[in-house]
Amino acid sequence: MCFPRTIVLLGFSDYPWLDVPLFGVVLVSYILTLIGNSSIIFLSTVEPRVQTPMYFFLGNLSVLDLCVTCAIVPQLLANLWGPEKTIPSWGCITQAYIFHWTGCTECALLAVMAFDRYVAISQPLWYTLIMRPWVCVQLATAAWSSGLANSILQTTLTLQLHHCGHHTLDHFFCEVPVLIKLACGDTTANELSLAIGAIPFALMSPLLVLISYTLIVKAVLKLPSADKRYKALSTCTSHLVVVIMYFGPAICMYLQPPANSTWAKFMSFFYCVIIPLLNPLIYTRRNKDVKRMWKRIVQPQSEVKS
Repeated sequence: MCFPRTIVLLGFSDYPWLDVPLFGVVLVSYILTLIGNSSIIFLSTVEPRVQTPMYFFLGNLSVLDLCVTCAIVPQLLANLWGPEKTIPSWGCITQAYIFHWTGCTECALLAVMAFDRYVAISQPLWYTLIMRPWVCVQLATAAWSSGLANSILQTTLTLQLHHCGHHTLDHFFCEVPVLIKLACGDTTANELSLAIGAIPFALMSPLLVLISYTLIVKAVLKLPSADKRYKALSTCTSHLVVVIMYFGPAICMYLQPPANSTWAKFMSFFYCVIIPLLNPLIYTRRNKDVKRMWKRIVQPQSEVKS
């Protein structure tokens, strides 16, 4: 049977009393996520002082966060607020493609950002030459294209499965592993393809991050003064926090899926709603450059009004 025209998303139906509180939390998070990530994209595009490799990759990260947020959160809000917990087939398919694409791309991009931090700390004199604009564009393109290729492969294979009239997902959005469970035939090949396709993103990317930070630590220990070591490490703390926050839930969900579906839903909720909200806050909270840029943009306007 072809893909169902309408999919029922059970979401958090086991806890109906959570609908209203979750709606409020998701709505506020959605608005703040749009504002925070759009601000980073705006600054990294129009402000010359932050047009560096780090902010270029950070802008790409913000685009990814906006993509996954806009693909999943509006439908989640509609289902939490209204009596119907459904999604049309085109919306479900779109969510599956975009979520898998952005998830894989973000894994690769975080590894690229770790490499960028390694070059900045270990080769400061050669940094601008090694991480020149064209190299950054190529690295970002490789991250986006590899994620897209894996998304097209895994999602297309999943959509070709027979569903035998099943149209209920025990989740709050459509993603490939959950859609595979919707099928009524043998899904061994799909699960194997999904596991193999996850290796470069869920295993190799964290490994590259680990290698990069191992080399960073070695380079930092060679610095002559404690002040220089502190400054070098402080440029990595935001990225390191995001890496731990991102790869932790992702590895748990895809390599060791929880037996409890409710726990898996809340892990997905953290990944889809909370992480896109926290990423811009983590990167800009203690960033003096970003604060200085906003003051330069806002103050001239206030002076003109006065």
